Amino acid sequence: MTEEKKKVAFHTLGCKLNFAETSTISRSFPQEKFERVSASSKADIYVINTCSVTDAADKKCRQAIKKFITLSPGAFIAVVGCYAQLNPQEISSIPGVDLVLGTNEKFDISDYITVLVKRQKAEIHTCELTSNDSFTPSYSIGDRTRSFLKVQDGCDYGCSYCTIPMARGRSRNPEISSIIREAEQIAENGLREIVITGVNIGDFGKSTGDSFTKLLKELVKVQGIERFRISSIEPNLLTDELIELSALNGKILPHFHIPLQSGCDKILGLMRRRYKRDIFASRINRLLDKMPFAGIGADVIVGFPGESDSDFEDTYSFLEEIPLSYLHVFTFSERPGTFAANLAEKVSYIDKEKRSKQLIALSQKKNIIFNKLNIGQITNVLFEKTYSDGFITGFTSNYIRVQYPWDSKLAGEIRKVKLNDILTSGKMSIELIG
Repeated sequence: MTEEKKKVAFHTLGCKLNFAETSTISRSFPQEKFERVSASSKADIYVINTCSVTDAADKKCRQAIKKFITLSPGAFIAVVGCYAQLNPQEISSIPGVDLVLGTNEKFDISDYITVLVKRQKAEIHTCELTSNDSFTPSYSIGDRTRSFLKVQDGCDYGCSYCTIPMARGRSRNPEISSIIREAEQIAENGLREIVITGVNIGDFGKSTGDSFTKLLKELVKVQGIERFRISSIEPNLLTDELIELSALNGKILPHFHIPLQSGCDKILGLMRRRYKRDIFASRINRLLDKMPFAGIGADVIVGFPGESDSDFEDTYSFLEEIPLSYLHVFTFSERPGTFAANLAEKVSYIDKEKRSKQLIALSQKKNIIFNKLNIGQITNVLFEKTYSDGFITGFTSNYIRVQYPWDSKLAGEIRKVKLNDILTSGKMSIELIG
């Protein structure tokens, strides 16, 4: 008699890197023993891959854990990832959690759950991260229209507010040849776009004597992949060589997400960032000189300790002048164990909220300006595979979200389109070309 397969569900919180790793973890469960189901359905096992970049991220993790315990009280609950690495005891104290695995251990999860029995107390497996931590290759397949490909892990930057070095260890990457093999596997699965992910991808090559630009030069040779999107890159690592390559090679999309964090040099110094705002401005100007319609986004933190009203006004006026497409606005979150947690001159909750709302409004204004600039442009769109209220949606090369009346034949396809108008939803209407 054949043993019934156990149902396993996966839930991912946080960044694109986490999604790549969850997909890899899911493939470690033998298909003959396990059936993957959606996280919204009842399962025998739930694997929750966590984030810990902010206090709000920690809270979301705890809420997700409790939600799945309530959904299926008898299920085996495994919590893995950054929050599990940083706060294993806190997670293990939640009644119903059975297994907690850290940054390195999560990839061996199937070895830890050979016996699916609820535990009176959660089993914890997390080791201290060292400079010798290995790199575990990861990429996503089957989850989305595009694939997230991990090329780098860890960070050596030591920004004063960030726990990522504690959660993921030192910067490291594999040989270029191994990444090319993974990209070829992604292509064999019929995916057309790869989003290149990592913690600090511009740092690629540190452990192998290569460079991120050298990696890109090899990736664009992979047959079957038509689009490579750079997920995020530090301004001081966005070199002229990389910008030139992106401008000349149509496979590298004209979309750049560049963390700024503050437009005030005083605050950038307190954050221990490795650049001043003039470097950021020079990179934006260089990009737009080479690619006038490039989509450019930035991360900004408001309410960092010591940020006065005039410091924030300095940031606001700087951002107002810089031709960005959108902003990702974060309210400063104090993280235990970081230098910033001990800084005096805390910013009040009211001031943080007020500043956040101002920058979100500025982001919306900038996005409308950018979209208007693109009206009439002819570009390529990769259409999503999901039905949305009678429409199919997708992203242009420069990261404008568009919609078109539902047509199943377009799902997963790249088509040339003309951008027409901005809709009330913020998306753009299009017409197909050819």
